[in-house]
Amino acid sequence: MVNFNGDLQAAIPISLHENRGFLYGDGLFETIKVINGKVLFLEDHYFRLLSSMRIVRMKIPMNFTLEFFEAELLKTATANSCSASGRVRCTVFRNAGGYYLPQTNTVSYLIQATALPSGEYVLNAEPYEVDLYKDFYVSKHLLSTLKTTNKMLHITGSIFAQENGFQTCLLLNDEKNVVEALHGNLFLRSGSTVITPPLSEGCLNGIMRKQLIRLLGKQSMYTLLEQPISPFDLQKADELFVTNVIRGIQPITTYRKKSFTIELASHLLIELNASL
Repeated sequence: MVNFNGDLQAAIPISLHENRGFLYGDGLFETIKVINGKVLFLEDHYFRLLSSMRIVRMKIPMNFTLEFFEAELLKTATANSCSASGRVRCTVFRNAGGYYLPQTNTVSYLIQATALPSGEYVLNAEPYEVDLYKDFYVSKHLLSTLKTTNKMLHITGSIFAQENGFQTCLLLNDEKNVVEALHGNLFLRSGSTVITPPLSEGCLNGIMRKQLIRLLGKQSMYTLLEQPISPFDLQKADELFVTNVIRGIQPITTYRKKSFTIELASHLLIELNASL
């Protein structure tokens, strides 16, 4: 069952030939984790979505409150029997009309939900090799920090990774700094210093990134810095890991000929599960 503008339906009642999300990528989305009937990081997802809608000039419906958002997510998860452990995606797109210039800034929303095997975040210590994706670059501007439905860079990067036997790839911005991974934000540990790129580099304003920055701020043995990361910095690092809401923390084990530990990732995953 899908939730289209509040109505649970078996099929998506949208005409693709007039849907702006399909035609122009004129949409935003949030990927959210639900555990035991609870929406994780609810306020962070809600306020990021509203902020993104304002940035791209979408009109926010009057009834789109935090409580309404939570109820619609849980209603969809329950209808798909995955409220115990589920992945819920809410896509907001501008309503039909116009070409590049929309005829309206009103929106519709679509919520989908699928089951996840585990509610708790689990450490994946299997080999996880990455490399740089250099065919296309992330631009250093505000739109790059939003979760829009235009993900062609991530799609082509994922195909490149599969063709070359990598688990994922790291993306560069137009100044050739490392910005993020294809599916999440990047953290680097060198000794007791932990670095993640600032939003000004063009990386996604990630929800899990925010949680780890908060957790790292409580760790007296580590110093967190938000600063650019160069490809050369990757070779000098002791540890690399990728973060997103669904997987939590994914350690990187190999970059080119360099292998990494999973010490901090393991510790933070315990702290993350405890905080939930």
